[in-house]
Amino acid sequence: MNIRENDFGEMRRKMVIDQLSGRDIKDKLILDIFGKVPRHKFTDPKFYKDAYSDFPLPIENEQTISQPYIVALMAQLLDIKKSDRILEIGTGSGYQAAILAELANQVFSVERLKNLTEKARAVLEEMGYKNITLNTGDGTMGWEEFAPFDKIVVSASAEFMPDPLMKQLKSPGKLVMPVGPRVSQKLLVIEKTAEGEVLEKEICGCVFVPLIGKYGWEGNNAGKDI
Repeated sequence: MNIRENDFGEMRRKMVIDQLSGRDIKDKLILDIFGKVPRHKFTDPKFYKDAYSDFPLPIENEQTISQPYIVALMAQLLDIKKSDRILEIGTGSGYQAAILAELANQVFSVERLKNLTEKARAVLEEMGYKNITLNTGDGTMGWEEFAPFDKIVVSASAEFMPDPLMKQLKSPGKLVMPVGPRVSQKLLVIEKTAEGEVLEKEICGCVFVPLIGKYGWEGNNAGKDI
């Protein structure tokens, strides 16, 4: 299917209207960014016709790039400021990293699978992003070298909140992550106050693939919904 760049622009516009502002995504800056960032560049060309549809798309290693609404919801929940330094767990395709980079000062992203890290790096560099730093490693360990972080977003689920991530979150700071058993989870916003108090808010039910690592689930074949 031969799709022109103008067609992609119209597809993004429709995505923003129908899937985001038509639901509960009200942050104008986030809506503008979703209308700008070319999601199709993070997918295989054979999926271009569905690049702005309201469902996940396959990428390598049986992984997926999440539906736009979930990426937008998590970004909105983080309440990102332009000065923020953000830790992303689960680089995957790199699409969410691009969205975060438009909103924040710096993005540090950890991916378990090296080939996904390198592919995401190539796409993000081609698109000109200078404020994204990628690493291959155990995301449940966070990235202590660059901690603490103003905001943390985790795009795979664990039964419990990984302790290293909480330790690497600033006070005040926010963390968004799906938590619960493998079959279904709750999307949580965890806020650390300036006094160090931890507040937890349940947003909605969800189903993410497992977060693999020392402080997550065991296994070598689970994907990341990102």
